[in-house]
Amino acid sequence: MSLRVGVIGVGYLGRHHARVFSEMEGVELVGVADIDGKKAEEIAQKYNCAAYNNYESLLNEVDAVSIVTPTTTHYSIAMNCLEKDKDIFVEKPFTITTDEADRLIEKAKKKNRILQVGHIERYNPAVLTIMDLIDSPRFIESERVSPFLGRATDVDVTLDLMIHDIDIILSLLNKRVLNIKAVGAKILTDRLDVAKAWIEFEDGVSALITAGRLSAEKRRVLKIFQNSGLIIVDYQKGEIVHHYRDSNGEIGHSVINPAYVEPLKTELQDFVRSVIGRIPPRVTGEDGREALRVALEISEKILNSNNT
Repeated sequence: MSLRVGVIGVGYLGRHHARVFSEMEGVELVGVADIDGKKAEEIAQKYNCAAYNNYESLLNEVDAVSIVTPTTTHYSIAMNCLEKDKDIFVEKPFTITTDEADRLIEKAKKKNRILQVGHIERYNPAVLTIMDLIDSPRFIESERVSPFLGRATDVDVTLDLMIHDIDIILSLLNKRVLNIKAVGAKILTDRLDVAKAWIEFEDGVSALITAGRLSAEKRRVLKIFQNSGLIIVDYQKGEIVHHYRDSNGEIGHSVINPAYVEPLKTELQDFVRSVIGRIPPRVTGEDGREALRVALEISEKILNSNNT
């Protein structure tokens, strides 16, 4: 029997959720819901499923849903889905506040429902590959910048772009955050467009994270400095460069080009596997909550500093 799934919100990203689910074995894409009825109809026709302009009607027909709506609606929709005993995938940022995140995590546990948060970079082939190379990082540096596209300008760049790297770094280090310093500015929008954060973790480990949406070019780079060498991940090239010292003390390097697999496909396969097997996903509600907490603290520090 196929797992019956639905997608709530079929805008820029939600339509890709519908596509991936429609191609997945053992999964039936029952329907898509969107307040824009024409958009829902368009995607439903394309992927041979039902269209709804009221997501609550869709809930009666499915076992699990992807919630790919504006962040401000995540909490109310997710809570309603959990109340109706549905397993849920919620795109990042998880919620607007950590209090909302906490309530959803608690409700999912009470209802014994799967709750996965959409941090897609965890499923990037390059990130999955470096897991075997990680050996007690001492310092991590990331840069994620893009030209101004006029998209996601309703949230700070910390919640739009930086949160990806916050989540990756938190997952790689698995250490408690001790202190955060941050700078940034609003340039073209009413939200933070550029941000830079210095995060100090326990055991003397630090991270420097840069994010911006006013760059002349798109760059996505992660550098991991550890006792055994340096790992550089270039997301744009899909390439990993590993600098190391071998057993003879000689310095060398290797270039790794992981086979490309669409991260969204791997991510949603993880969700389906979690729902069917009743096992935790790679990115849990707690993970999404912690990435959100750090991103919000960075924004708060920048805004408070700029107002003094």
